[in-house]
Amino acid sequence: MVEYHQRHSDEWVAYFTRRGHRAPRPLAAGVEGAVYRLDEGLVAKVWSGRPPADLDLLRRVYVDIARHRLPFATPEILDSEVHEGVLVTYERELTGTPFRSEPVTASAERDLPATETAALLTVLRGLATVPGTDAMRELTVQGDDRPLWQGHTRFPDALAALVRRATRRHGDLLAAHVPGLPATVEQVVAALTALPDPPVTAVHGDLVPPNIHVDHTGRPTAVLDFGFFTTAGDPAFEAAVTAAVWDMYGPHAHHHTATLTRLFADELGHPVETLELYQAVYALTTYDLFSSDGGDGHFQWCAALLRRTATGNGRVSV
Repeated sequence: MVEYHQRHSDEWVAYFTRRGHRAPRPLAAGVEGAVYRLDEGLVAKVWSGRPPADLDLLRRVYVDIARHRLPFATPEILDSEVHEGVLVTYERELTGTPFRSEPVTASAERDLPATETAALLTVLRGLATVPGTDAMRELTVQGDDRPLWQGHTRFPDALAALVRRATRRHGDLLAAHVPGLPATVEQVVAALTALPDPPVTAVHGDLVPPNIHVDHTGRPTAVLDFGFFTTAGDPAFEAAVTAAVWDMYGPHAHHHTATLTRLFADELGHPVETLELYQAVYALTTYDLFSSDGGDGHFQWCAALLRRTATGNGRVSV
Protein backbone atom coordinates (compact mmCIF):
# COMPACT_ATOMS: atom_id res chain seq x y z
CA MET A 1 0.00 0.00 0.00
CA VAL A 2 1.39 3.40 -0.95
CA GLU A 3 1.27 5.95 1.87
CA TYR A 4 0.09 9.44 0.96
CA HIS A 5 -0.05 11.07 4.37
CA GLN A 6 2.29 13.99 4.90
CA ARG A 7 5.20 13.50 7.28
CA HIS A 8 5.93 15.35 10.50
CA SER A 9 9.35 16.97 10.78
CA ASP A 10 11.64 18.19 13.54
CA GLU A 11 12.02 21.43 11.58
CA TRP A 12 8.38 22.32 12.12
CA VAL A 13 8.55 21.44 15.80
CA ALA A 14 11.58 23.75 16.11
CA TYR A 15 9.75 26.47 14.16
CA PHE A 16 6.75 26.44 16.47
CA THR A 17 9.09 26.46 19.47
CA ARG A 18 10.78 29.59 18.11
CA ARG A 19 7.36 31.19 17.80
CA GLY A 20 6.96 30.84 21.56
CA HIS A 21 4.98 27.63 21.92
CA ARG A 22 6.40 25.72 24.87
CA ALA A 23 6.03 22.08 23.88
CA PRO A 24 4.78 21.60 20.31
CA ARG A 25 4.44 18.00 19.22
CA PRO A 26 3.08 16.05 16.24
CA LEU A 27 -0.60 15.24 16.52
CA ALA A 28 -1.86 13.80 13.22
CA ALA A 29 -1.11 13.66 9.51
CA GLY A 30 -3.33 13.37 6.46
CA VAL A 31 -3.32 13.78 2.70
CA GLU A 32 -3.43 17.58 2.83
CA GLY A 33 -0.99 18.23 5.64
CA ALA A 34 0.38 17.54 9.11
CA VAL A 35 -1.06 18.80 12.39
CA TYR A 36 0.90 19.82 15.51
CA ARG A 37 -0.48 20.39 18.99
CA LEU A 38 0.84 23.70 20.30
CA ASP A 39 -0.68 25.07 23.48
CA GLU A 40 -3.83 24.25 25.37
CA GLY A 41 -6.68 24.24 22.87
CA LEU A 42 -4.55 25.26 19.87
CA VAL A 43 -3.18 23.29 16.93
CA ALA A 44 -1.29 24.23 13.77
CA LYS A 45 -1.96 22.61 10.41
CA VAL A 46 0.93 22.65 7.92
CA TRP A 47 -0.64 22.43 4.47
CA SER A 48 2.20 20.57 2.80
CA GLY A 49 -0.10 18.63 0.51
CA ARG A 50 -2.77 20.55 -1.41
CA PRO A 51 -3.18 23.95 0.30
CA PRO A 52 -6.57 25.64 -0.02
CA ALA A 53 -6.67 27.79 -3.12
CA ASP A 54 -8.63 30.41 -1.19
CA LEU A 55 -8.18 30.48 2.57
CA ASP A 56 -10.86 33.14 2.99
CA LEU A 57 -13.30 30.83 1.21
CA LEU A 58 -12.43 27.98 3.56
CA ARG A 59 -12.98 30.28 6.54
CA ARG A 60 -16.39 31.21 5.16
CA VAL A 61 -17.33 27.55 4.79
CA TYR A 62 -16.27 26.83 8.37
CA VAL A 63 -18.32 29.79 9.62
CA ASP A 64 -21.34 28.69 7.57
CA ILE A 65 -21.20 25.26 9.23
CA ALA A 66 -20.43 26.46 12.75
CA ARG A 67 -23.40 28.82 12.93
CA HIS A 68 -25.69 25.78 13.16
CA ARG A 69 -26.14 23.94 16.46
CA LEU A 70 -24.65 20.55 15.63
CA PRO A 71 -24.15 17.75 18.19
CA PHE A 72 -20.41 17.83 17.45
CA ALA A 73 -17.72 20.47 16.91
CA THR A 74 -16.31 21.50 13.52
CA PRO A 75 -13.06 23.32 12.62
CA GLU A 76 -12.43 27.00 13.24
CA ILE A 77 -9.44 28.87 11.78
CA LEU A 78 -8.10 31.42 14.25
CA ASP A 79 -5.07 32.69 12.32
CA SER A 80 -2.85 31.84 9.36
CA GLU A 81 0.54 32.60 7.85
CA VAL A 82 2.83 31.50 5.04
CA HIS A 83 6.27 30.26 6.12
CA GLU A 84 8.82 29.56 3.39
CA GLY A 85 6.02 29.20 0.86
CA VAL A 86 3.97 26.81 2.98
CA LEU A 87 0.55 27.74 4.36
CA VAL A 88 0.07 27.26 8.11
CA THR A 89 -3.30 27.64 9.78
CA TYR A 90 -3.80 27.96 13.52
CA GLU A 91 -7.02 26.31 14.61
CA ARG A 92 -9.03 25.45 17.66
CA GLU A 93 -8.18 21.94 18.82
CA LEU A 94 -11.11 19.57 18.51
CA THR A 95 -11.78 17.19 21.37
CA GLY A 96 -12.17 13.43 21.45
CA THR A 97 -10.21 10.67 19.77
CA PRO A 98 -10.61 9.26 16.23
CA PHE A 99 -12.37 5.96 15.71
CA ARG A 100 -9.12 4.67 14.24
CA SER A 101 -5.95 6.54 13.47
CA GLU A 102 -5.62 4.96 10.02
CA PRO A 103 -8.48 3.97 7.67
CA VAL A 104 -6.49 0.98 6.37
CA THR A 105 -6.52 -0.65 9.81
CA ALA A 106 -10.28 -1.13 9.73
CA SER A 107 -11.77 -3.51 12.25
CA ALA A 108 -11.48 -7.20 11.50
CA GLU A 109 -14.97 -7.70 12.94
CA ARG A 110 -17.50 -8.74 10.34
CA ASP A 111 -20.31 -6.81 12.02
CA LEU A 112 -19.73 -3.15 12.79
CA PRO A 113 -20.37 -2.21 16.44
CA ALA A 114 -23.67 -0.52 17.16
CA THR A 115 -21.85 2.46 18.72
CA GLU A 116 -20.05 2.98 15.42
CA THR A 117 -23.13 2.89 13.21
CA ALA A 118 -25.01 5.11 15.66
CA ALA A 119 -22.19 7.66 15.55
CA LEU A 120 -22.21 7.67 11.76
CA LEU A 121 -25.96 8.27 11.69
CA THR A 122 -25.54 11.16 14.16
CA VAL A 123 -22.93 12.80 11.95
CA LEU A 124 -24.88 12.28 8.72
CA ARG A 125 -28.09 13.60 10.23
CA GLY A 126 -26.27 16.58 11.70
CA LEU A 127 -24.55 17.64 8.47
CA ALA A 128 -27.81 17.20 6.57
CA THR A 129 -29.32 20.01 8.69
CA VAL A 130 -26.74 22.54 7.44
CA PRO A 131 -28.01 24.25 4.28
CA GLY A 132 -25.65 24.42 1.33
CA THR A 133 -24.27 27.96 0.95
CA ASP A 134 -22.72 30.08 -1.77
CA ALA A 135 -19.29 29.56 -0.23
CA MET A 136 -19.70 25.78 -0.37
CA ARG A 137 -20.73 26.02 -4.02
CA GLU A 138 -17.52 27.93 -4.77
CA LEU A 139 -15.28 25.10 -3.54
CA THR A 140 -13.23 23.00 -5.95
CA VAL A 141 -13.03 19.31 -5.08
CA GLN A 142 -9.57 17.81 -5.03
CA GLY A 143 -8.13 16.94 -8.43
CA ASP A 144 -10.43 19.24 -10.40
CA ASP A 145 -9.66 22.60 -12.00
CA ARG A 146 -12.81 24.60 -11.28
CA PRO A 147 -15.54 25.01 -8.65
CA LEU A 148 -17.84 21.98 -8.76
CA TRP A 149 -20.99 24.07 -9.17
CA GLN A 150 -19.57 26.44 -11.81
CA GLY A 151 -22.08 26.71 -14.66
CA HIS A 152 -24.64 24.47 -12.94
CA THR A 153 -27.76 24.96 -10.85
CA ARG A 154 -28.33 21.28 -9.94
CA PHE A 155 -25.98 19.06 -7.94
CA PRO A 156 -26.53 15.96 -10.14
CA ASP A 157 -25.66 17.97 -13.27
CA ALA A 158 -22.53 19.34 -11.61
CA LEU A 159 -21.47 15.79 -10.75
CA ALA A 160 -22.16 14.60 -14.30
CA ALA A 161 -19.84 17.28 -15.67
CA LEU A 162 -17.21 16.35 -13.07
CA VAL A 163 -17.40 12.69 -14.15
CA ARG A 164 -16.69 13.80 -17.72
CA ARG A 165 -13.69 15.90 -16.68
CA ALA A 166 -12.26 13.33 -14.29
CA THR A 167 -12.42 10.45 -16.75
CA ARG A 168 -10.60 12.56 -19.33
CA ARG A 169 -7.62 12.95 -16.97
CA HIS A 170 -6.38 9.35 -17.00
CA GLY A 171 -9.33 7.50 -18.49
CA ASP A 172 -7.15 5.27 -20.65
CA LEU A 173 -5.42 3.95 -17.56
CA LEU A 174 -8.73 3.32 -15.80
CA ALA A 175 -10.19 1.65 -18.89
CA ALA A 176 -7.34 -0.84 -18.85
CA HIS A 177 -8.61 -2.03 -15.45
CA VAL A 178 -12.36 -1.63 -16.00
CA PRO A 179 -13.80 -3.43 -19.05
CA GLY A 180 -16.58 -1.46 -20.69
CA LEU A 181 -15.62 1.79 -18.95
CA PRO A 182 -16.98 4.14 -21.67
CA ALA A 183 -20.41 2.51 -21.42
CA THR A 184 -20.30 2.73 -17.63
CA VAL A 185 -19.45 6.44 -17.80
CA GLU A 186 -22.37 7.09 -20.15
CA GLN A 187 -24.71 5.11 -17.93
CA VAL A 188 -23.60 7.02 -14.83
CA VAL A 189 -23.96 10.41 -16.54
CA ALA A 190 -27.42 9.52 -17.82
CA ALA A 191 -28.52 8.32 -14.38
CA LEU A 192 -27.25 11.50 -12.74
CA THR A 193 -29.04 13.81 -15.15
CA ALA A 194 -32.25 11.81 -14.61
CA LEU A 195 -32.20 12.34 -10.84
CA PRO A 196 -34.85 14.67 -9.42
CA ASP A 197 -33.68 17.87 -7.75
CA PRO A 198 -32.29 16.83 -4.34
CA PRO A 199 -32.01 18.92 -1.19
CA VAL A 200 -28.72 20.81 -1.00
CA THR A 201 -26.84 20.66 2.30
CA ALA A 202 -23.26 20.70 3.55
CA VAL A 203 -21.24 17.72 2.30
CA HIS A 204 -17.98 16.79 4.04
CA GLY A 205 -17.08 14.17 1.45
CA ASP A 206 -14.39 12.31 3.39
CA LEU A 207 -15.93 10.81 6.53
CA VAL A 208 -13.26 8.18 7.15
CA PRO A 209 -12.55 6.97 10.71
CA PRO A 210 -9.74 9.47 11.51
CA ASN A 211 -12.01 12.39 10.61
CA ILE A 212 -14.68 11.65 13.23
CA HIS A 213 -13.69 12.06 16.86
CA VAL A 214 -15.67 10.44 19.68
CA ASP A 215 -15.69 10.42 23.47
CA HIS A 216 -15.30 7.36 25.69
CA THR A 217 -18.92 6.37 25.07
CA GLY A 218 -18.59 6.51 21.29
CA ARG A 219 -20.56 9.75 20.97
CA PRO A 220 -19.24 12.02 18.17
CA THR A 221 -17.47 15.08 19.57
CA ALA A 222 -15.95 16.53 16.40
CA VAL A 223 -15.82 16.24 12.62
CA LEU A 224 -12.62 17.54 11.02
CA ASP A 225 -10.59 17.70 7.79
CA PHE A 226 -13.13 19.26 5.48
CA GLY A 227 -11.80 19.97 1.99
CA PHE A 228 -11.13 16.74 0.09
CA PHE A 229 -14.61 16.58 -1.50
CA THR A 230 -16.38 19.24 0.55
CA THR A 231 -19.19 20.99 -1.29
CA ALA A 232 -22.88 21.80 -1.18
CA GLY A 233 -24.82 18.77 -2.33
CA ASP A 234 -27.27 15.96 -1.85
CA PRO A 235 -27.09 14.45 1.67
CA ALA A 236 -27.54 11.09 -0.07
CA PHE A 237 -24.13 11.65 -1.68
CA GLU A 238 -22.59 12.09 1.77
CA ALA A 239 -24.26 8.90 3.00
CA ALA A 240 -23.20 6.94 -0.09
CA VAL A 241 -19.56 7.99 0.09
CA THR A 242 -19.40 7.36 3.83
CA ALA A 243 -20.76 3.84 3.38
CA ALA A 244 -18.13 3.20 0.72
CA VAL A 245 -15.03 4.67 2.38
CA TRP A 246 -15.61 3.88 6.06
CA ASP A 247 -13.76 0.59 5.56
CA MET A 248 -12.01 0.41 2.20
CA TYR A 249 -9.28 -2.15 2.81
CA GLY A 250 -10.26 -4.32 5.76
CA PRO A 251 -10.99 -8.05 5.51
CA HIS A 252 -14.75 -7.40 5.50
CA ALA A 253 -14.72 -4.12 3.58
CA HIS A 254 -17.27 -5.09 0.93
CA HIS A 255 -19.62 -6.46 3.58
CA HIS A 256 -19.30 -3.27 5.64
CA THR A 257 -20.06 -1.10 2.62
CA ALA A 258 -23.15 -3.15 1.77
CA THR A 259 -24.30 -3.09 5.41
CA LEU A 260 -23.89 0.67 5.74
CA THR A 261 -25.53 1.31 2.38
CA ARG A 262 -28.62 -0.64 3.47
CA LEU A 263 -28.60 0.99 6.92
CA PHE A 264 -28.40 4.52 5.52
CA ALA A 265 -31.13 3.74 3.00
CA ASP A 266 -33.43 2.47 5.76
CA GLU A 267 -32.64 5.07 8.42
CA LEU A 268 -32.19 8.18 6.27
CA GLY A 269 -34.68 7.44 3.50
CA HIS A 270 -32.26 7.41 0.57
CA PRO A 271 -32.98 4.98 -2.29
CA VAL A 272 -30.38 2.22 -2.46
CA GLU A 273 -30.05 2.77 -6.20
CA THR A 274 -29.16 6.44 -5.65
CA LEU A 275 -26.55 5.53 -3.04
CA GLU A 276 -24.96 3.00 -5.41
CA LEU A 277 -24.99 5.55 -8.23
CA TYR A 278 -23.17 8.08 -6.06
CA GLN A 279 -20.62 5.44 -5.04
CA ALA A 280 -19.81 4.86 -8.71
CA VAL A 281 -19.51 8.63 -9.16
CA TYR A 282 -17.04 8.81 -6.28
CA ALA A 283 -14.89 6.09 -7.88
CA LEU A 284 -14.96 7.78 -11.29
CA THR A 285 -13.96 11.16 -9.87
CA THR A 286 -11.28 10.21 -7.32
CA TYR A 287 -9.53 7.19 -8.90
CA ASP A 288 -6.37 9.12 -9.86
CA LEU A 289 -6.01 11.54 -6.95
CA PHE A 290 -3.06 9.77 -5.31
CA SER A 291 -1.11 8.69 -8.38
CA SER A 292 -1.42 8.85 -12.15
CA ASP A 293 -0.06 5.36 -12.80
CA GLY A 294 -2.57 3.18 -10.94
CA GLY A 295 0.05 2.10 -8.42
CA ASP A 296 -1.90 2.94 -5.27
CA GLY A 297 -4.55 1.21 -3.23
CA HIS A 298 -7.19 3.87 -3.82
CA PHE A 299 -6.97 3.38 -7.60
CA GLN A 300 -7.35 -0.38 -7.21
CA TRP A 301 -10.34 0.12 -4.89
CA CYS A 302 -12.05 2.45 -7.39
CA ALA A 303 -11.40 0.07 -10.28
CA ALA A 304 -12.84 -2.86 -8.34
CA LEU A 305 -16.00 -0.90 -7.50
CA LEU A 306 -16.43 0.10 -11.13
CA ARG A 307 -15.90 -3.48 -12.33
CA ARG A 308 -18.78 -4.54 -10.08
CA THR A 309 -20.85 -1.73 -11.59
CA ALA A 310 -19.93 -2.75 -15.13
CA THR A 311 -20.90 -6.37 -14.55
CA GLY A 312 -24.22 -5.49 -12.98
CA ASN A 313 -23.23 -6.16 -9.36
CA GLY A 314 -23.42 -2.45 -8.68
CA ARG A 315 -26.41 -0.57 -10.08
CA VAL A 316 -26.32 2.91 -11.49
CA SER A 317 -29.79 3.22 -13.01
CA VAL A 318 -32.41 5.07 -10.99
